Amino acid sequence: MYAGSIKNHRERETGLLVYPVYSRRSQGLSLGINLFPDRKRCSFDCPYCEVFPFKSNIRFSLNLMKTQLQEALTLVKTRGIEARDICFSGNGEPTMSPDFRAALEEAFRIRDDSAPETKVVVITNGTGLLDNRMFELLRQSAAKGLKVWLKADAGTEAWYRAMNRSQTPYQALRGKIRAFTSGAPATIQTMRCMVNGVPPAQEEEEAWESFVTELADGTMLEAVHIYGKARPAPEDPLTESLPSAELERYGQSLKKRLESAGLNPAVQVFP
Repeated sequence: MYAGSIKNHRERETGLLVYPVYSRRSQGLSLGINLFPDRKRCSFDCPYCEVFPFKSNIRFSLNLMKTQLQEALTLVKTRGIEARDICFSGNGEPTMSPDFRAALEEAFRIRDDSAPETKVVVITNGTGLLDNRMFELLRQSAAKGLKVWLKADAGTEAWYRAMNRSQTPYQALRGKIRAFTSGAPATIQTMRCMVNGVPPAQEEEEAWESFVTELADGTMLEAVHIYGKARPAPEDPLTESLPSAELERYGQSLKKRLESAGLNPAVQVFP
């Protein structure tokens, strides 16, 4: 089942519920959990998204996920490979799945039994936070060790419209992200790329830095991940990668801004 390449996420589009991948941000092997093996489901419509159109008759099965996750952890252990994390991502927004809560509980149980050193991560665009029950689930889970990676691609509404193309109101989403980080540990993840050949404007960069600095002040913000477009997307070439040097500049600029405010969340850049 895991004999092929782990350099990309294509396995999740062939129906696997648990798929291995080399993750830049995890800096090693990540075991992804895909709650949407039948089709993409997301509250964002990001033009840089790497999930290609597909449909299958496979439905998510909690029992099958448990079996595949246990098999994957056993396999990497016998091969002497470290699984850096178990990550909820897959073909869409994990918090939209009715199976998310049960799958998260099982992932923690299996992790605790088989690989207690392995982190459990959810990569989310944050729209689930507008649901009070999901907000509370993520808050309680973060207190128990879940690593919550929250997307914040934009500092202005105009860039949010270009990068995320979501019907979720921009200000409402920002407010929920702010509320969440004030009471739970989290990481902010920001994609930086060009849209229609245009990079983020100076106004956008300054607004984004201000928002991140505001989040870091008096909250439990642990880190900021700035990452670039590294995989093909079905809408290419609508979005294009930025040079690594430009991504590093974003990181250095944010670090200076945070340090000048006496704040110290980790800032990591992943070209």
